[in-house]
Amino acid sequence: MHKTIIGIGIGILVFGGLVWIARPDVQNTSSAISNSNGTLTVEGESYYDFGSISMAAGKVKHTFKIKNTSEEAVVISKMYTSCMCTTAILAIGSKQFGPYGMPGHGATPLINQTISPNEEASIEVVFDPAAHGPAGVGRIQRVATLENNAGQPVELQFSATVTP
Repeated sequence: MHKTIIGIGIGILVFGGLVWIARPDVQNTSSAISNSNGTLTVEGESYYDFGSISMAAGKVKHTFKIKNTSEEAVVISKMYTSCMCTTAILAIGSKQFGPYGMPGHGATPLINQTISPNEEASIEVVFDPAAHGPAGVGRIQRVATLENNAGQPVELQFSATVTP
């Protein structure tokens, strides 16, 4: 009986140590990105309507454009979507980052990519109308969100009417 209690105690200590070691370093990630007086502007629309789309036709895509309209660099720290049926890819110049999706049971991965003054970037959102199965018909609305050090997150929205 005594050995069982000692074994359980050691197991709890080992598990607690592993959880402590695996935790994200929140202090370092938040201090790595300082606030900016930069400004991210959506070029064109921040909302797109796909209209009527068929599950059978497969995935649909739309590209949104953003621009740093200020004299200071802006850092995109995170990008995520409002549903697992949607992914987003960030492109700055010839570099692509992603795809990023809905935050799951863990932390949203950091991007930490800089958009220089007057530089443009694009965000391609990809929606899979079949992701929710037969019950996923009807009107949908989704959002891709870009967190940055220039202030409010940038939200890019789209909608569609999904048919079988």
